[in-house]
Amino acid sequence: MRGLEELLALFLAAVALASAARRVGAPYPVFLALGGAVLAFVPGAPSFSVPPELALALFVAPVLLDAAFDASLRDLRDNWAPVTGLVVCAVGLTTAAVAVVVRTLLPEVPWAPAIVLGAVVAPPDAAAATAVLRQLRPPHRILTILEGESLLNDASALLIYRLAVGAAAAHSFSLNTVAPTFLVAVAGSVVVGPVLGWLVFNVLARVQHVPTSIILQFVTTFGVWILAEHLGLSGVLTMVCYAVTVARWSPERTPAQTRLPTYAVWETVVFALNVLAFIFIGLQVRPILDSLGEAERGRYLVVALAVLATVIVVRPAWHMTFNAVIRWRHRQYGFNPPRPMLRPTVGSGLVISWAGMRGIVSLAAALALPAAFPYRDLIVLTAFSVVLGTLTIQGLTLKPLLRSLHLQDGDPVGQESSAARVRVLEAALSTLAGDASPAAEAIRRELGARLAPDVPWDCGDAGLAGAHAQLRRRALEASRRAVLAMRAGGDIGDDAFHRIEEELDWLEMAGVTRD
Repeated sequence: MRGLEELLALFLAAVALASAARRVGAPYPVFLALGGAVLAFVPGAPSFSVPPELALALFVAPVLLDAAFDASLRDLRDNWAPVTGLVVCAVGLTTAAVAVVVRTLLPEVPWAPAIVLGAVVAPPDAAAATAVLRQLRPPHRILTILEGESLLNDASALLIYRLAVGAAAAHSFSLNTVAPTFLVAVAGSVVVGPVLGWLVFNVLARVQHVPTSIILQFVTTFGVWILAEHLGLSGVLTMVCYAVTVARWSPERTPAQTRLPTYAVWETVVFALNVLAFIFIGLQVRPILDSLGEAERGRYLVVALAVLATVIVVRPAWHMTFNAVIRWRHRQYGFNPPRPMLRPTVGSGLVISWAGMRGIVSLAAALALPAAFPYRDLIVLTAFSVVLGTLTIQGLTLKPLLRSLHLQDGDPVGQESSAARVRVLEAALSTLAGDASPAAEAIRRELGARLAPDVPWDCGDAGLAGAHAQLRRRALEASRRAVLAMRAGGDIGDDAFHRIEEELDWLEMAGVTRD
């Protein structure tokens, strides 16, 4: 019972820290990181651990699925160049730079563990950055780039991580051996992910019991990751492809009474996983510091600070160079985006460069290393220091930076949402054409009040009597078909789509409540 009491106390403390973060307008991972750091120095703190082989599946798989489910493929295609640059070049440069710094400061560290450390700290976590930025309604293009990067850079970083861990275990590295493995892992993940998504979706679509459906979602999420690992594929890339596939088909066949509680549960689980990751890593740091001699502890801390400085510097060095090239190209050939969006500027480049906070993926990758892995203590200590440092330094200064730059893009998501409401309302009203009954008139008034583009939306009770239910359902079904067609045709992105989907869900649930 004592272990359970201690875990509950830690969760209560984490909830209090997250609440304090919201009060001051900081991303909650900043306060969780500070809480984890405090745990590392509290005498008599409880001892919890997670088996290394479970860490990535437990912490990364659900977080990736949650992020991939909201990704807008249309917007990612529109911004493929900056996203690819950050996913491939920034991750690769960061990994290489960190490995060189570690080898310079500690020449006795072999290349493989140094590269593992570089891969662990290379991928930024967009959750902290977007938690800050969304409060200020930044340009949509910036959010798209950061969320797209966060979705895909885990795959590139963890592929490097996996290859380097394998090289350390084999005490050798051969490009001729690694290249085929790398290509098979990437190609196999891109194929297997969508296939699994199609299979799982067709099974889950038949489940009407909400708790059963949610449990099966978690079971299949972990199952996809485990299967990918058993097949020698990339768990991250397979999960991303799987989630994107399910997300494209799910809105059509998932009822509102399943979707709304599902979103709430997943948001809660992602928060709980962040809490556990910071708790576990903080509790591992304390015995590491206790086991090191004073001189060795000092050397490790120097390495940690040097790696922190490296990851902070490399990202702006890459992205501001890329930003300058893109701006030069636009001056030469013009800026002709496929739809309205913020033109790349020095200011937008600075925001993207500074939004490089590390988070749960770095912590999970460090925890996933076997206990006997060479220099594991150095990697865990450095990973936690980088996460803590980037969240504190960048996380607490990102909001003032964005405010000082005054970046505006005219709110394209809001404009798309308004256009979608017009189309949705037209589709709904078309089902009532020629019907002058009191029920039809009541539904026209309700839908006009709720879906008119210039009327603030309210999810209060709008249920109607049973006589209206059939007309109402028919109108909402037509509305859903209209907004799905707009997304499929690229008229709106996933952000606007999910905004309208939520409004229609609440309208549907209001009717169900009163039927």
